Amino acid sequence: MKKLAITLTLAAMLPASAAFAQQAMDDMKMMDMAQQPAAGAHAATGVIKKIDLQTGMVTIAHEPIKSLNWPAMIMAFKMQNKAMLKTLSVGKKVDFSFVQEGSSYVITSIK
Repeated sequence: MKKLAITLTLAAMLPASAAFAQQAMDDMKMMDMAQQPAAGAHAATGVIKKIDLQTGMVTIAHEPIKSLNWPAMIMAFKMQNKAMLKTLSVGKKVDFSFVQEGSSYVITSIK
């Protein structure tokens, strides 16, 4: 009788534990998504070399970008929001996300 009661108790708990495990997995997926750039965007780290307020461009010496299989290099990026240029300074190390728009690469976020 005790074995039957234990079996029934465990069987009753199984759906709850499965639901808990699924919720934990869903939370982990959301955590990963928060750390990833938006779909189609690429994440990078680099050092600002030049800021051009007139053209809305920033030149960055960036580390390798795995999502594009790019080596480290220096390149100019357009800023999606030119007002963000005023918060940057030459020599500052930054983490940024960018997307490709036509033949240009546009920074969507930078910190």
